[in-house]
Amino acid sequence: LHRRYNLLGILNLPNSLIFSSSTAPPTVRIIHSGHACNIEEERYTERVYTIREGETLELACLVSGHPRPQIRWTKTAGSASDRFQDSSVFNETLRIIRIQRHQGGRYYCKAENGLGSPAIKSIRVDVYYLDDPIVTVHQSIGEAKEQFYYERTVFLRCMANSNPPVRYSWRRDKEFLSQGSDKGVEIYEPFFTQLQGETKILKLKNLRPQDYANYSCIASVRNVCGIPEKNVLFKLSNKTASPTIKLLVEDPIVVNPGQSVTLVCVTSGGEPTPTLTWVRNTDELSKKSRLNGGTLTLPAISMEEAGVYSCVASNNVGNPAKKSTAIVVRGLKKGRFWITPDPYHNDDNIQIGREVKISCQVEATPPEELLFSWLKNGRPLRSSERMVITHTDPDVQPGTTNLDIIDLKFTDFGTYTCVAVLKNGGIPEVSIDVNISSTTVPPELTVPRGKSPMVVQEGDTVDLQCLVSGKPKPIILWSRADKEVPMPDGSLQTESYDGVLRIVNVSREMTGTYRCATSQYNGFNVKPREALVELTVQYPPVVEPVFTEIRQGLGRAFTLNCRVLRAHPSKVLKYEWKLGTRLLTMGQFDQRDETDYHVRALNREGYGEYTCEVTNEAGAGACRFLVTGRAYAPEFYYDTYSALWQNRPRVYGFKLQWTQQNPLSVDRIVAYRLGMKQTGQSRWWEQEIPMEGAIAKGELITHNLTELIKPEAYLVRLTPITRFGEGDSTDRIIRYSAPVNPHLREFQCSFEDEAVCMFTQDKTDDFDWTRHSAATRDTKYTPNTGPSSDRAGSKQGFYMYIETSRPRLEGEKARLLTPTFNVAPKSPYGTVTAAPTYCFGFYYHMYGKHIGALNAYLRQKGHSGSDSSLWNLVGNQGDRWKQAKVNIHPIASFQLVLEGIRGPGIEGDIAIDDVTIEEGECKDPPPNSNTAMPLYFSFFFMDVSGIVSEITF
Repeated sequence: LHRRYNLLGILNLPNSLIFSSSTAPPTVRIIHSGHACNIEEERYTERVYTIREGETLELACLVSGHPRPQIRWTKTAGSASDRFQDSSVFNETLRIIRIQRHQGGRYYCKAENGLGSPAIKSIRVDVYYLDDPIVTVHQSIGEAKEQFYYERTVFLRCMANSNPPVRYSWRRDKEFLSQGSDKGVEIYEPFFTQLQGETKILKLKNLRPQDYANYSCIASVRNVCGIPEKNVLFKLSNKTASPTIKLLVEDPIVVNPGQSVTLVCVTSGGEPTPTLTWVRNTDELSKKSRLNGGTLTLPAISMEEAGVYSCVASNNVGNPAKKSTAIVVRGLKKGRFWITPDPYHNDDNIQIGREVKISCQVEATPPEELLFSWLKNGRPLRSSERMVITHTDPDVQPGTTNLDIIDLKFTDFGTYTCVAVLKNGGIPEVSIDVNISSTTVPPELTVPRGKSPMVVQEGDTVDLQCLVSGKPKPIILWSRADKEVPMPDGSLQTESYDGVLRIVNVSREMTGTYRCATSQYNGFNVKPREALVELTVQYPPVVEPVFTEIRQGLGRAFTLNCRVLRAHPSKVLKYEWKLGTRLLTMGQFDQRDETDYHVRALNREGYGEYTCEVTNEAGAGACRFLVTGRAYAPEFYYDTYSALWQNRPRVYGFKLQWTQQNPLSVDRIVAYRLGMKQTGQSRWWEQEIPMEGAIAKGELITHNLTELIKPEAYLVRLTPITRFGEGDSTDRIIRYSAPVNPHLREFQCSFEDEAVCMFTQDKTDDFDWTRHSAATRDTKYTPNTGPSSDRAGSKQGFYMYIETSRPRLEGEKARLLTPTFNVAPKSPYGTVTAAPTYCFGFYYHMYGKHIGALNAYLRQKGHSGSDSSLWNLVGNQGDRWKQAKVNIHPIASFQLVLEGIRGPGIEGDIAIDDVTIEEGECKDPPPNSNTAMPLYFSFFFMDVSGIVSEITF
């Protein structure tokens, strides 16, 4: 790739083509825009980008290489929750609005185009912030061994989260405290540091009367990133004390659901006055709770709101005070029963003369209030020698009652009812009926004949069935038996009351073995019964490729291949090849899982969509191929240095460069259709660019665009043409940007580009200059001021001006700074032997009855005094552009300052345009007019390889 250019040679060429072979591996660099506080280089060439929390992070990844590399942004993850937007960003600009501290870290830009290794650059983003400081106060009471009095020492600890580390300073009333300034005060940093910054402690030894005062802690990050310092005030007095509180409630509080509960917490001590808060089980309170000072009200409480409620009082003195009470919400739930046949025999059936146990269980709150009773056929039942009632069982959960029937008789058959209540009432009772009869038998599970295996097709609805017998009839639980995966409804187990599991829209992933089983403690306390059902899901063949575009030239041979990835059933697979609707060939798969179709010589009738349809009993899958002779899209080449040039004031040119993607895959490209239009316009200009001979892969093609109007942007569309017809098009935007050169020979800026030739706004002035054009500027309210066009007479052209409408005030200043220019050395050794002379010129427009002043200054590096005044003008100068020129003699790197001062009213807009700096004395200024004068200039630039080149226009 050639790195040195001579644009004069290009300007002399006709609208012809320049060919060269050019592919390049990717290179990448990261630039910033937005609100960077600081950018510095670290070791190993890593860049650190500092930004203030809440600002917008914007990083651009500039790449070179051909073909155009693909760009990907990624971020190192500090933890699983610190993923960068959960994915990567695939574009040139990374933008994060209102960045937060946790989004700091190292960001990587990766570019690859298949040539060589990918290019990777990283930048570390450091987010700066400063939180409000907090002062906490602690005191220690210790006994001095040699003296008979108590010494009281107080510590004031100040802490603020920050990045970079915070610095603290202390002030007592209006006096700044420093180590050694007061014998009763020590200021020190402990050996440990907090995660987000330092901790500063102020130690007051053996408190004295003068120590009772107002203490201020000032936290500062030294105005880094423009973050101002923050401070907090604490008043220390002889009454300062840690908080104490009282709870005016019982512990525990037992209530019924639906009741309103009020918890009252009051402070009994503490200075400053403590702040009271309530928490539940260390979590936040429910949304319906109401808090008024230390009083917490829970209206219509539910069982879910039960728990431990804590009142916490804090005043930053000592440790917070905390007192708690438990709220118990009474209730009964989850009643269930089970029957245990005679445990001393191996028969699970209930038989006369044997023992049977009925168990009943509920959950009660509070559990000590739970009372059970038993009924037989609706009549109360008392414990006896043959019917033993117990309310505790060490083998089961609490809240269980058992009825043991010993030596079961025929008269014992009937309905037994277990009733659970809470002894203080107010809660509805829970009752469970259990029928004991000669027909009460344990459950059994079977799979009906023909219901396993079940064979269905994908998308159908299927019922898996298990027949369940027994009395009482148990609930059936369905689950997967072959793998630990959820059921179709997403749960690990699915309940069924009739033994049927219905699956709607069955998919191939549901193929497998399903288990139906009785649940424990459901009906009978016997070993759970289970059965297995096999499910087989048939689905059409899955093939690849699903769609492929194939580009071929006429007369060439090619092969289409369709491969079966999976299918069920996998046998008896048939295939058919078609072109459009015309059948080409058909057959069956034998040992192979793929089929090919060969075209020996492509003709025009062979273009179109080829389909290979593969079928089995469940359906069909299809491979599709679009065979076309369309040429691939061209790829624009963006790595050309100085692609812009200008040889007349209102005209510029552009060197358009591109390569052809896969030029050998189709017929030879005979021409390109070039379309152009101004952005925002609808009219296109078109021309054909003929091609002589075949284009090689990676060959660089060049076409010069001329007569482009400054500062307009253009949409360019390039379309390759072959014998087949038009191929794929590629678009790009061409924008004009004025050349800028900090290493000064000659400089000219018309403010046409948004970068405004690297001009900057002075941060110490009152307001900013504004870039505008007459076409977009609103003069509705101030029609009698400001220019009606730029200096060259174009309403679309841009200029800089000061807007004097509200809220601007008389005398306010706006200053615009040129780039910093290096003084050109005169001696061969690179030193400045004498102050050189430059001519500084600009056009100004000062029209309006309230015009203030326009001043120009010279600012030099190393000169810390005021800027040197060069030129000034006051008052209305008429509705026309005028030129100013002045000689300057800098002896060091310098900038020019243009200062606009607001006059007494709103009709005082001042504008500037066409700023020039030329080596040598100023020549006679031309007469003031709106006619554009030709400008000729030259500048130097350095490319990435370090070669310095000169371009002359």
